[in-house]
Amino acid sequence: MPETLFLFDRPEAVSAWSAIDDRVMGGVSRSTLRFDPAGHAVFGGQVSPDNNGGFASVRASVSPPSARDIEAIELVVRGDGRRYKLNLRIDRGFDGVNYQAAFAPPDGRWIRQALALADFLPTWRGRAVPDAPALRGATIEQVGLMIADRQFGGFELAIQGIWARRE
Repeated sequence: MPETLFLFDRPEAVSAWSAIDDRVMGGVSRSTLRFDPAGHAVFGGQVSPDNNGGFASVRASVSPPSARDIEAIELVVRGDGRRYKLNLRIDRGFDGVNYQAAFAPPDGRWIRQALALADFLPTWRGRAVPDAPALRGATIEQVGLMIADRQFGGFELAIQGIWARRE
């Protein structure tokens, strides 16, 4: 049975999430994670190339999954035709290694998206970190959503929840 990390079925479910956009390095992109009265969250905003920008993200701390045998992270999402990244961190710091996996949910249709832990690539500020420690489910301390890769303009990703799944 999957372990619930986040369930966005009520307004207070988004309160722990913070935006970490390219503004931290002088950019002007912006994003939020807001509650939609239809009973889900929406990661949305604007990505701009101005001032060497180009990414928007939100993240929240999470209690590490209780099981050590987590094989995948699962999301129920509705896309807008763009490519997103799920970010996992093994610490509670602001800056450090980010484990990233990309996904591109179809425009306008809800899907269940599973991302195997083995497919998450360790990065630091967008660059590969080949000697990073292996990602294990029981070490996950933060979860985030990101849009980058020169996808400028408005974006909107609807999300019902995030779960840790055992195979």
